[in-house]
Amino acid sequence: MTSKSVTRQEVPPRQGLYDPANEHEACGVGFVVDIAGSKSHRIVRDGIRVLENLGHRGASGSEENTGDGAGILVQLPDAFLRNVTANIGIELPPAGQYAVGMVFLPRQPAEAAACQRLFEIGASELGHKVIGWRDVPTNPTGLGKTALQSRPAMAQVFVDRPAALADDAAFERRLVLIRRTAERLVQASDLDGRRLFYVASLSCRTLVYKGMLNADQLDTFFPDLSELSLESALALVHSRFSTNTFPSWSRAHPYRVIAHNGEINTLRGNVNWMSAREHDLASPLFGADIERLHPVVDQQGSDSAMFDNVLETLVIGGRSLPHAVMMMIPEPWHKHKTMSPEKRAFYEYHSCLMEPWDGPAAICFTDGVQIGAVLDRNGLRPLRYTLTSDGLVVMASETGVLDIPAETIVQRGRIQPGRMFLVDTSEKRIVSDEEIKARVAAEKPYLEWVEAQRVHMKDLPPAPATPLADHETLELRQNVFGYTAEVLRLLQPMVETGGEAIGSMGTDTPLAILSSRPQSLFNYFKQLFAQVTNPPVDAIREELIMAAGTTMGPEHNLFDPQPVSAHQIDLRSPVIYNDEMDKLRALDGWHGFRARTLATVFRVGEGEQGLAGALDALCAQASAAVADGCQILILSDR
Repeated sequence: MTSKSVTRQEVPPRQGLYDPANEHEACGVGFVVDIAGSKSHRIVRDGIRVLENLGHRGASGSEENTGDGAGILVQLPDAFLRNVTANIGIELPPAGQYAVGMVFLPRQPAEAAACQRLFEIGASELGHKVIGWRDVPTNPTGLGKTALQSRPAMAQVFVDRPAALADDAAFERRLVLIRRTAERLVQASDLDGRRLFYVASLSCRTLVYKGMLNADQLDTFFPDLSELSLESALALVHSRFSTNTFPSWSRAHPYRVIAHNGEINTLRGNVNWMSAREHDLASPLFGADIERLHPVVDQQGSDSAMFDNVLETLVIGGRSLPHAVMMMIPEPWHKHKTMSPEKRAFYEYHSCLMEPWDGPAAICFTDGVQIGAVLDRNGLRPLRYTLTSDGLVVMASETGVLDIPAETIVQRGRIQPGRMFLVDTSEKRIVSDEEIKARVAAEKPYLEWVEAQRVHMKDLPPAPATPLADHETLELRQNVFGYTAEVLRLLQPMVETGGEAIGSMGTDTPLAILSSRPQSLFNYFKQLFAQVTNPPVDAIREELIMAAGTTMGPEHNLFDPQPVSAHQIDLRSPVIYNDEMDKLRALDGWHGFRARTLATVFRVGEGEQGLAGALDALCAQASAAVADGCQILILSDR
């Protein structure tokens, strides 16, 4: 299999000032669950009612009947599926011995059939048989012109479970591989309708119904949802407000694991790092088939879809769902003085494996057995819950989304920033935030690993000081390199305190690339991270949630947590002083760390060719240094 990126053109391609990677959204999200895990059609109806009451959080364009997206995720309804497949001559294996997928297909019958054949080939490559296909009945009456024009055909596919797959986790893992294999086969084909092929869900536990709909159109469009035999113990719903994005059928929520309200501000960095580390992934759970996971992130998806890609990958790689969520949306732990040492060590260790997916976010998640929610460290998106005396939990972006008699309400509340709420239907109880995190933090001796492996900057051996530059020509060199009086004022706090300059909110500084004047190299780069808040976050009064620390050193296999993963140099600030840089530059085997300094200069007289050649040479030198065992590369313009 190749690692060719999946391409779908449901939204316009990158052009002019538009880039689909910059799309964000703000939505309504919620779930209903029976704590005891008792399946009923009532849960499905309650979920749809919650969705309809969140309709004001969704949106539509100039066509009021073309929605940004709405959907529902339910547990696999075995009785319902058994009834409807018997009518078309499909005999399903016993419950738990098959999976069902919700697949979007081209509306042209020949192209849809071709996509189905490619899906079956993908399944057979992994030793599975497709039992059959069912055309999902839909009612497009009342849909807007845009929704109708882009509407895919809907089909459910049934996949068998070989006897060798002893548990659900192994089956789910294989189903992800089947889905990704099928996606690549279809996208590599020459089918005109391949852009419409999309697997909304493929699981032995869950089933997703969603589309480019308004909240009140969902159960009308999908008659299945009105069938009394379609039962579930949980229902996860979402009403989409795509803000500055193009809506599409595939970008409606829920995704395979999550439904999300908010945006990931750090997305580009998260995706780049995940792409860089995916080739180090290895696990006996996959063997050689692990190549089928690449690329882990479908970069044609929204920020929520990419989050879902990574969360799903962490879970099928062997971590529990709460564990994976804690990795991706950690609590603010750096300055949390009352946090237990074990939980702090958990977060510190995992910060060496993965950067947080930061931003204002309220995320509901489920694997079909557990369902829960988590809030970002700032608490910038609301989530409120209600617990009733008959064991019903209602969670949503706001309260009052379901009519519940007051006398049956046992508890109301809201999720606190950085906290998690979890219902485990197998254990038939709500698991507290403290219990979840204490249990996950105790799975490995993270505190021992961090204390033994982590290296702090102050612990590095002393090194000869680099001679300072000639002060007599300082102003001349500052002018040559584009430093202005304003820039020097911004640099002063960094020099004096290691902190960042504080200025007014917003800037009208023109882009350096548009200037006709010489600019400092650093003016061409912008900080991507931005918490979208009003009023803005106060870095002094909200210091608990603010952290600028990072680590330096090699990363290891994300699927195999070992002590060596914590063997990194801890930097409490991104600002490195001259004496600290000298220590780093001098590393040559100390505690296994080696550094190499690479020149980033070229002769100006050689023009563009000189720059291009210097960049090629720099890349070659960097590769050679890494091959020679260097873990730290220092790029220098001295």
